[in-house]
Amino acid sequence: MAKTMTKSKIVAHMADKCGTSKKAANMFFEELFKLAVREAKGAGKFVIPGLGRAVKRHNKARMGRNPQTGEPIKIKAKTVVRLRPSKQFKVAVLG
Repeated sequence: MAKTMTKSKIVAHMADKCGTSKKAANMFFEELFKLAVREAKGAGKFVIPGLGRAVKRHNKARMGRNPQTGEPIKIKAKTVVRLRPSKQFKVAVLG
């Protein structure tokens, strides 16, 4: 299986393809991250066209079970972030 690309390799690839410096490409990714965090905190979702969306979701409290003992336990309510791929991305990856 192929190794996943590191951040520095992604930045170098994008800088090469876009004809910009690595510093500018790195700054783009940092600003994209900051924007995604700000929008997800406020609006509850952030969309990257063609790639997918990050959605903030609230999970209710529920009853669970300890897998080792089988004893019922209470799982607290919490807010989570879901990364949902777009249909276009899924079709491109899965065929």
